[in-house]
Amino acid sequence: MSELITAELVDLDLSAETKDAAARALAERMVAAGRVTDLAGFLADVAAREAQMPTGLDGGIGIPHCRSTHVTEPTLAFGRSAAGIDFGAPDGPADLIFLIAAPAGGDADHLSILSTLARQLMDETFTGALRSATESERTAALIRGDEAPAEPAPEQTEAEPAAQAAEAGGEAPAPDEAPAPNETPAPQPPAETSVAPAGQPTPAPFRIVAVTSCPTGIAHTYMAAESLEQAGKAAGVEVAVETQGSAGFQRLDPQLVADADGVIFAHDVEVRDKERFAGKPTVDVGVKAGIGRAAELIAEVRRKAAHGEVSAPARAAAPMDKDAEPGDGFATRLRKWLMTGVSYMVPFVAAGGLLIALAFAIGGYTINKAPSVADHFLWTESTSWAALLFQIGTVAFGFLVPVLAGFIAYGMADRPGLVPGFVGGAIALTVNAGFLGGLIAGLLAGAVVTTIQRVRIPGPLRGIMPVVVIPLLSSVVVGFLMFLVVGKPIAALQKGLTDWLSGLTGANAVILGALLGLMMCFDLGGPLNKVAYAFAVGGLANPNAGSLKVMAAVMAAGMVPPLAMALATIVRGRLFTKAERENGKAAWVLGASFITEGAIPFAAADPLRVIPSAMAGGAVTGALSMAFGCTLRAPHGGIFVVPLIGQPLLYLLAIAAGTGVSTALVILLKGLRKRPQPRPADSPAPDGAGVTVAA
Repeated sequence: MSELITAELVDLDLSAETKDAAARALAERMVAAGRVTDLAGFLADVAAREAQMPTGLDGGIGIPHCRSTHVTEPTLAFGRSAAGIDFGAPDGPADLIFLIAAPAGGDADHLSILSTLARQLMDETFTGALRSATESERTAALIRGDEAPAEPAPEQTEAEPAAQAAEAGGEAPAPDEAPAPNETPAPQPPAETSVAPAGQPTPAPFRIVAVTSCPTGIAHTYMAAESLEQAGKAAGVEVAVETQGSAGFQRLDPQLVADADGVIFAHDVEVRDKERFAGKPTVDVGVKAGIGRAAELIAEVRRKAAHGEVSAPARAAAPMDKDAEPGDGFATRLRKWLMTGVSYMVPFVAAGGLLIALAFAIGGYTINKAPSVADHFLWTESTSWAALLFQIGTVAFGFLVPVLAGFIAYGMADRPGLVPGFVGGAIALTVNAGFLGGLIAGLLAGAVVTTIQRVRIPGPLRGIMPVVVIPLLSSVVVGFLMFLVVGKPIAALQKGLTDWLSGLTGANAVILGALLGLMMCFDLGGPLNKVAYAFAVGGLANPNAGSLKVMAAVMAAGMVPPLAMALATIVRGRLFTKAERENGKAAWVLGASFITEGAIPFAAADPLRVIPSAMAGGAVTGALSMAFGCTLRAPHGGIFVVPLIGQPLLYLLAIAAGTGVSTALVILLKGLRKRPQPRPADSPAPDGAGVTVAA
């Protein structure tokens, strides 16, 4: 493994005038050193991180940093600017610039080194040595820790001139208030020192536990921790910090948390397991406040403790909220809640749908009228086995709506949301509200549970809340709403949608197929993709000719992006990096299996060319599938369920046509990129280094 920083990654005369130019200049050194594979992609990741929060710090320091798939190993580049560069710090421009690059799966050892560097930046001796360094090699050694910074010369005390004068035979200068002859000056106690009366134990120091975290978890997290610890020492306060950073985190000892007199959260992402700190005086601020105002935060938490101010009991963050970014709005959270339900529903869809499709393939479409296999089963008859598969699949499919509703509620309110969510989903089936009813039931259940959890409950009753009270009250409320308020209107809407799908013909069907194809390929497995897929699967609960065509169009379009990228790497391999060509081999299998996410590595590296190409091919495939009248009863399986598809040859033709369109477009768009101009051998690598561009 290479050293974190070398002399080639140091620029002691950084001439950039803006933070973007500074990041580019330092990133070019990383590219030249083989640490970054794609300059443009890496700089985009740096800019995205910078947009979340400025990376300038008090004391003339800028620390642009990010995680990126374009970084081969954890790397640090350093630049020193004579004029200073604005990185958004309150005290002005930065003259010491550290560009920190971590790979998407950075290892703990190097990330630990980065955290050590972040702590060193709080040491004025260290930053002073960097400002006075004259050689790149020594500067790199200082940052790596191979060389210790020279300690500044100690300041001369008042006693030293007197001693020097005495040695020279002179007379010592008289102090303003010299002690009288034979009189010993009274000793002065240290500032803020509490002395216990004789015979009594020394009072325990004030104890604080803190959590620091930032979106990337590389620099600010550890700098805030160091700042809080140093401020605690200066104030005579014990401070223990849990850094929730990129290298993982080790929870503070539970006894340490229990004994703490106060809590400080300095964070820009959700504190994990926040409920551990409930019921204590708490200061909750952003991570930069932990760096720049550590002493104020300690004073504030001591003031709160003195006045008896404590935080309310913490409610555990819902699973989909634990990774929420600061500033996430309702729409973002709603999307995450819905995706939680869909992600838990998909395995039931795959298992139940494939079993039903196999049953139809073996026993024909009349197998749904077979008697229960519990009463009638002949081991030697294929129809009995087909009936068995159909009835198992039907049971699995019956869980779709309750699972969807239950886990939407789980995403909103954690485990207490499961009971009312499942109950609401089951009622949605009872009143024929179907898939849409399940969505509404899940959201209602999560909202009801969240409301109940916010009510202050006396301590003795808290133990029975999650087991008895919350399931009881929330199930009653959700059941009332689903049976008597929203269930019937949703059922009417569901019936209207089903009838509309059943009646789709001609141009309307083709337009719908194109739209679904665009949605499937827009974010390659993301929220919009899942919306289109969930729409198709919902129609399988009560299948008709229209809903079976929709399912066929959705699966066909979802297969196109990875298949097209795989084909493009073969047709014009020079347009792709070595890593992309390797990903192309896997994309054949992923595309054939209807795993749209197989195209994500290509889209992440070049979204402006890959995503529009994929969308065009998906729209063509979806439209052709609908025009050909292809049908599909299996919600998954790719080419492996083609024998179960209506019009299978035309279905494959639609997929081939869309794949061809996407392949041609992505090759055309990549080929339009300008060939980089030749540069001297000793100059930094050009934008896009590591990518060979075809003529």
